[in-house]
Amino acid sequence: MTMAAIQTDVTVHEMPQTPHPIIEVDGISKLYGDVQALKDINLQFETGHLTSLLGPSGCGKTTLLKIIAGLLQPTEGEVRVKGQAIDGPGRERAFVFQDFALMPWASVLDNAAFGLKMQGLGKAERRERARHYVAEVGLSGFEDSFPHQLSGGMRQRVGLARALAVDADVLLMDEPFSAVDEQTRRKFQEDLMHLREVEKKTFLFVTHSIEEAVYVSDRIVLLSPRPGRLSDIIEPDIPRNVDPDRLRRDSGYLDTVEMIWSSIRKYVE
Repeated sequence: MTMAAIQTDVTVHEMPQTPHPIIEVDGISKLYGDVQALKDINLQFETGHLTSLLGPSGCGKTTLLKIIAGLLQPTEGEVRVKGQAIDGPGRERAFVFQDFALMPWASVLDNAAFGLKMQGLGKAERRERARHYVAEVGLSGFEDSFPHQLSGGMRQRVGLARALAVDADVLLMDEPFSAVDEQTRRKFQEDLMHLREVEKKTFLFVTHSIEEAVYVSDRIVLLSPRPGRLSDIIEPDIPRNVDPDRLRRDSGYLDTVEMIWSSIRKYVE
């Protein structure tokens, strides 16, 4: 299969063009001591879209996500949310951690309601809202369970419910499905697509999986090896109104996966 044939089924842009971006990343660079993690990243993220950050290990995907979340400060540049420069975390952004970050002494419902407690909501209101999102992620009946009683996939669902409950405009997800088995991961991907349609939020999603990025994303931001730079913006041209198994066999899906792999395989030892 030639690269020319592959690229006919995808659209590649050097820079994204979004008329009303919810997030603007302007000239972001990050140094850790003498190590340059990111170099001059310029991006815009459109409201309601799911964008994956993808690239070889060490390219700065998680660093960029944490800078957007306000959990890390850039060495240079700034991030703007709704036109306002950020200097730390904010209520319009919620972070879903790779390691779940649940409180082991708290029930599923109390873990899901934790962010609402920090916002000052009353107990009855926060438990009602948390209960809704616990159900939304498929954990009805487990509200009174504790993290040690749940599988890894179920614990990750609690983390997602907590992020959804605070009603942030942007959900930032750092490899949220990496700790679960392949069957659970595929189900999570399908659930994420459903939640995106229902919740109408903006998702930024870090993953190491090319297949996962192509499956869930409106856009894929491809970063180069360290120092991470913007390499490509890829918009998968694949059908979204078909069943998951058919989508994974779609020629556009398969060709996009192959194109991305061809771009980054030279960086994989």
